Amino acid sequence: MKITDEKIDTLAHLSRLSFEGAEKENIRKDLEKILEMCEKLKEVNTEGVEPLIYMSDSHTVLREDSVIQEISKAEALKNAPKSDSDFFRVPKVIEQHD
Repeated sequence: MKITDEKIDTLAHLSRLSFEGAEKENIRKDLEKILEMCEKLKEVNTEGVEPLIYMSDSHTVLREDSVIQEISKAEALKNAPKSDSDFFRVPKVIEQHD
C-alpha cells in the first residue's frame, strides 16, 4: 500500500496533528515501514497456534460483586451543599441552544 499525501493529511486530521515538509516525509517513511512489517507478519505460518489472549499466565482474581448499603440517602444528602428531596443539586453545566 502506497502512503499518499492525502492519506497522511487524513490521518493528521483524525489525530489532530499537523505535518509539514520533512516531518511529513518522515511520517510517510515510518508508516510504510509499519505496513511492510505487517505484510511480513502475514508470511508467518500460524497453523495450529492458538491466539494469545493474555500476556502472562497469571489470572486476576476478582472479588464477588455484592451490593452493600453502607450509607443512607439522608446521610449522603446531609453534607451536600444543596439537595432536593432525594437528589444532589449541582450547578447547570450544559446549556441547550435552540
